[in-house]
Amino acid sequence: MISSKTSTFLCNSGIGGWFSCSNERKCYLRVKCSAPSKRSGDRPISIVMETSHSSTVADVDDNPTIGGGVRDVYGEDRASEDQSVTPWSVSVASGYTLLRDPHFNKGLAFTETERDAHYLRGLLPPTVIPQETQVKKMIHNIRQYQVPLQKYMAMMDLQERNERLFYKLLVDHVEELLPVVYTPTVGEACQKYGSIFMHPQGLYISLKEKGRILEVLRNWPEKNIQVIVVTDGERILGLGDLGCQGMGIPVGKLSLYTALGGVRPSSCLPITIDVGTNNEKLLNDELYIGLKHKRVTGQEYAELLEEFMTAAKKNYGEKLLIQFEDFANHNAFALLERYRSTHLVFNDDIQGTASVVLAGLVAALNLVGGNLFDHRFLFLGAGEAGTGIAELIALEISKRTNAPLDEVRKNIWLVDSKGLIVKSRKESLQHFKKPWAHEHEPVKELLDAVNQIKPTVLIGTSGQGKTFTREVVEAMASNNEKPIILALSNPTSQSECTAEEAYTWTQGRAIFASGSPFAPVEYDGKVFVPGQANNAYIFPGFGLGLIMSGTIRVHDDLLLAASEALASQVTQEDYNRGLIFPPFTNIRKISAHIAAKVASKAYELGLATRLPQPKDLVLYAESCMYTPTYRNYR
Repeated sequence: MISSKTSTFLCNSGIGGWFSCSNERKCYLRVKCSAPSKRSGDRPISIVMETSHSSTVADVDDNPTIGGGVRDVYGEDRASEDQSVTPWSVSVASGYTLLRDPHFNKGLAFTETERDAHYLRGLLPPTVIPQETQVKKMIHNIRQYQVPLQKYMAMMDLQERNERLFYKLLVDHVEELLPVVYTPTVGEACQKYGSIFMHPQGLYISLKEKGRILEVLRNWPEKNIQVIVVTDGERILGLGDLGCQGMGIPVGKLSLYTALGGVRPSSCLPITIDVGTNNEKLLNDELYIGLKHKRVTGQEYAELLEEFMTAAKKNYGEKLLIQFEDFANHNAFALLERYRSTHLVFNDDIQGTASVVLAGLVAALNLVGGNLFDHRFLFLGAGEAGTGIAELIALEISKRTNAPLDEVRKNIWLVDSKGLIVKSRKESLQHFKKPWAHEHEPVKELLDAVNQIKPTVLIGTSGQGKTFTREVVEAMASNNEKPIILALSNPTSQSECTAEEAYTWTQGRAIFASGSPFAPVEYDGKVFVPGQANNAYIFPGFGLGLIMSGTIRVHDDLLLAASEALASQVTQEDYNRGLIFPPFTNIRKISAHIAAKVASKAYELGLATRLPQPKDLVLYAESCMYTPTYRNYR
């Protein structure tokens, strides 16, 4: 029996529980119990406790700490401070259990003192090695794999064993490992998720849980959640409906929130909404891990999402950031429109992609001259990404020139599967395409659209590979001294053209960026380094900015602020190499500047609730970032 003033609590083997204090502030006690063995000589039962005086709904700490956002229950934000902690005060058991806890396991980095204090003697080889050596060992091991999916599985296995080493490895080798933990490798991982599934890495909310979603959310062990990335798996990258196996996307996105943006891993929650799949191959696969029936749509789908959104806000509070990821067009726009006025929501496919592409275009002006209003844009693809980018470009031009939005849109043209979007098609268009239906004769083929519209910027968001043919790219080159060509579809196999094709077909004159990474290209004795318009430039810093300022709604001006902040990080050295995005090696610094700019705009718009505003938002953002170095345990 455990007691705390007026509250009592009975703990049996394997049971944990909660209690309420008698004072006005709520508190909780989490208890881990382990049953003693019947063998003689065993140590007595050990009880590991974690206590915290906080409200049920996570809120900003009354006494601001280095962490910002919600209360730093686990001390994760103080990772770089030179101080020791007592591991059992933060719910870490000793001995063999400690080595199996990914949040606090350090492997061979446990010191001699720690091994004695926490019953680790004999459970580890006698050598003590630092985290830096462990990183060298792990990157060497991962480089031995020739197949990208094997590298992905090795990284996921490391994350399940040693969380801090995983993030330290990812931070130190971000350019090499980003394609492994996210696009393009994550696409293959999602396709084969059923066969490689080892450990649950997030919450699965299916139709079976309808009416009980709040209960399901409370099953997640962490209570102070700041960011949820959620998908229903219907449009995973350019690969289509992968159903429940789309979980790889939220898991990957949130690992980048932590590694690149410094958001604490304990405050991140990946969620997959499973309403079935229309993928016949998966429905007939005995290893498929989701519901084996056709997708549910209409009212039943809307009711499930409504219950989820309501439960998430109730359980985690007003300032919870919910990021929609890889929903199909017909749901993505509707969900964003439905909840943007009641929740802190963000759609990375619509808004994140738009923000990073706009940043690249702003930076490209330093190479081609002029301003955005001088350029004519042509998109291949009029879905979430295409219309989202187009709208943000229009907003930025309108803001800079004070020109009416409708007037600005006339310089932006979109091509969908039926050809150029023009006024004569307006009645049959989906609502999100209608603003882009301009006066022009119908045009079916992309090449004809390029020759007639004569765009200075060609942007691909079609999800269809090889659609920027040689004829299309050469037409762009004939109309422009320095054509801007952005082949943004993911994964690499779905890219509208390769970097080599873009540079070769334009005689090295193209300003090129893609959605997935391409290797440098040598042409005519010169090496061209293709840029990557990766959303990972934007969403980690964007999310950090929202969290550290306590922002309650996402406004379009916050996206424009993020774009401007990213564009400002491109240096003259980058421009000399033909780049319109900065290198990922500086991504945490870039994320801090984006977070600061987003937070500043949120304060300006009156959307921030964390008061007073810090004097130096960049320094404050850096101080809020999780640092994955090991703690010293008493």
